[in-house]
Amino acid sequence: GRRTLLLKGLPATSTVEENAAAGVSVYTFNVTVSPLSSEGVAILPTIVNSNPLTEAFEIKSKGDLEYRVVTTGNPVLDYETMPKSFDLQIFVEDTTGRTDLKVLTVQVTDKNERPVFRGNMAIQTVMIYVLEGTPPECIYQVDAADPENAELKYSLFPESVPFLVLKSGAIFSTKKFDYEKDQHCYFLNITVTDPDGLNSTKTLNINIININDEIPYFTTKQRIYRIPEEQSLGTVVANMTAKDPDDDDSPSRLFYSIQASDRYFSINPLTGVLQVTGRIDRDALPLRLHPNISVIVRVEDSPGGNHASEMEITIIIDDINDNPPECNPSTFRKEANENMTAGTFLLGLRNYCKDIDVDPSNNRFNFTGLSGFGSNNFALESTLSGRLVMTESTDLENPAHPGVEVYSLTVMVQDIAYIIYIYIRIKPVNEFFPVFSNLSYEFNVPEITKVGSSIGRVNARDKDWPPSVITYSIVAGGGTRDYTNIFWISPTKGDVKILARLDYETTQKHILTVQASDQEKIATASVTVNVLEVNDEEPVCSPNFYSFQIPVSLAVGTNINGFRIECQDRDSDPRSFRYFINEGNVNNHFTFSPSAGSNTSRLILASRFNYESGLDTNWIYRLHVYITDDNLLSARDKATHLIKTGTVTLSIRVIPNPTIVIPTTPGFTVVTKRENLYSESAWYVPFVITLGSLLLLGLLGYLGFLLATWVRTSCALAVKADGAPLIHFTFCLSSQTMTKLNTVFDGEARDPVTGKMYEFNTRSGARRWKKSGEPLQPAPTVQVTSSATDNGGQGTDRAEAPSKKEPSGKRKELTAETKPAAKSWAGQSETPEQDGLRLQKKKEESEERGLSSPAPQSRY
Repeated sequence: GRRTLLLKGLPATSTVEENAAAGVSVYTFNVTVSPLSSEGVAILPTIVNSNPLTEAFEIKSKGDLEYRVVTTGNPVLDYETMPKSFDLQIFVEDTTGRTDLKVLTVQVTDKNERPVFRGNMAIQTVMIYVLEGTPPECIYQVDAADPENAELKYSLFPESVPFLVLKSGAIFSTKKFDYEKDQHCYFLNITVTDPDGLNSTKTLNINIININDEIPYFTTKQRIYRIPEEQSLGTVVANMTAKDPDDDDSPSRLFYSIQASDRYFSINPLTGVLQVTGRIDRDALPLRLHPNISVIVRVEDSPGGNHASEMEITIIIDDINDNPPECNPSTFRKEANENMTAGTFLLGLRNYCKDIDVDPSNNRFNFTGLSGFGSNNFALESTLSGRLVMTESTDLENPAHPGVEVYSLTVMVQDIAYIIYIYIRIKPVNEFFPVFSNLSYEFNVPEITKVGSSIGRVNARDKDWPPSVITYSIVAGGGTRDYTNIFWISPTKGDVKILARLDYETTQKHILTVQASDQEKIATASVTVNVLEVNDEEPVCSPNFYSFQIPVSLAVGTNINGFRIECQDRDSDPRSFRYFINEGNVNNHFTFSPSAGSNTSRLILASRFNYESGLDTNWIYRLHVYITDDNLLSARDKATHLIKTGTVTLSIRVIPNPTIVIPTTPGFTVVTKRENLYSESAWYVPFVITLGSLLLLGLLGYLGFLLATWVRTSCALAVKADGAPLIHFTFCLSSQTMTKLNTVFDGEARDPVTGKMYEFNTRSGARRWKKSGEPLQPAPTVQVTSSATDNGGQGTDRAEAPSKKEPSGKRKELTAETKPAAKSWAGQSETPEQDGLRLQKKKEESEERGLSSPAPQSRY
């Protein structure tokens, strides 16, 4: 479009105050349009760009082509953190296509802002905890800042609180607080003010934490108590109470005790109740002389704690009339002359009687009830004195006294009258025996249950009221060879726990006798613990370590040195064993047969060694054989059942060929005892052996048939001139070169089974036992010459094997002289050249077979 002056009042410069709210007007301008523009503005005035870029401004219409620039409030303008000036490019276009672009410069002016709190005080009321007894110190640092970086002033309200705030904003306590005396919580209003008087206020909550620093004190004021003697055991003498200031308004948990051991009293450590625990006899020493008992009661806020108080109380023992009068002697014999006058004193009974009660009011007694034959002739002067006097004279000659010489009198001696108060207390009597909920218990426990585990609970009750406390114990059973008892029962709950590891293979069942006692009566019950078998035993194999040597040319399928491992597992079937080599079986040369289902397995060479191509590089194999007892488990059961693994370590040294092995360590002979066992469960073994034998015989017969067919085709029938057929066996044998070889044994080694030395040929592999004293033969250069001649041609083949023992210049040659081949029959279909090539090929095949397998010790 065409650039035309449309924005009236622009360009211009305006100001706006920081922190302005949304909608604050910054600048007002007008838009002029062409008279040809009937519809006014096509594109309203728009801020198309700003420098720096911001969204803090927008344009709003005031009507009649008048517009104003206002703040958006997002973001809020901040003089301290944002640019101080913004250049706003305002664009407009009318309906005729005319456009205009002007710049409005907005300058942000600084405004004094309130100080702001930072950190936790900016977002919440901060809780401060101060331990009582803490000396005055800094308890909090207020973090505040002024947007204009002015110096701030801190103050707190109310001023009467024991706290002050420094110029740096650090709040200090001004006293050592006592939780029991001081206020528990303080609310401080912290105000921060800038130089212009603008301020911000936040609240600080300070809580005083109670600690155990106060000594408990007795609230019981009474210090002297009186009790009668001969109180029954358990009688309450006093109820001591105390208070711990640290416990605030909650009940105190205190511990009471008597300082010195007391033979008469004890105190409940939790309740403070003082009770009688021994007989109190006021009439016996030492209470007869000192009836006052002093008891020092101690209260503390924790057992063995440092905060404690003591109080001495005095218990006065009052005497009661609990002893009858006693007279010594109790029988008196007195002589009196006849004709004694009335009123004559005969006997003073009080001198012979006494009452041991201490209190005089309790040791008074009197004499009453004079009775008996002739008691009318005697009398007691008074009940207190006990003086016996005559009331009438006695005259033996008087007919009124018919010769009576002896009078039998009785006198009752008794205390003064007193009232007896009877209080009847029903004392509980233990009448019933404990009864178990079952006559016998049976618990099934896996043998791998952890020591200390609870395996069951027994329960007993009795009908006594209140219920008796029943104690459980094991009185018989549960012992093993190593432990007196491998079970333990909770004395209070009856939970039965194991103290040692259970072993199903040793003991499958334990029978315990459990006793329940209420301190007087007992009852017993039988507890049967069935030990459940779990696969927790590892297979144990013999031998678990073995070391031997094998030749590099050992044939595949050979049972290596006849080695066999035999395994046992105390809790698994022999068919559950599975054998596999976990480590060391490089290139999988070794395997075990059978690999599963038997407790014996043989080590088999699974594949040939191949050192020539570099496939094999290890000469020593250390095999880690794992024997697991999971062969009879399905794949699903293996994930849930416990599986144990035994290990066997084998060290196998491969004897290189033709390397001469000269042992540097003393030889040894390992003798393995083998015992063939037949298991009825292995019914399939004879069947498999018989079937395999039949198949082997069939294979041998088939190979014989193939051999006969080959001989028949190789040695064809020749027809003579007269037409008579003749089988050509002689020609076939003579057409092949017969080579006579003197086998040379140029290496020696020790047999790992017998320990004897043997010699071997490094090329053919032939072996023989070494004769004692025979030196090692040098390996000569062997030259083998094979020839097949006929009337028409010759064939020659040579093979040389240089000895590693001698220089090449001094090699010896062993020449095999061949017998001339017989002339072929006239009319033979093969030419001499074809016959020579055929013999050449057969000889090479024969040499390859000789190198691949040990040759027999015989001369050709």
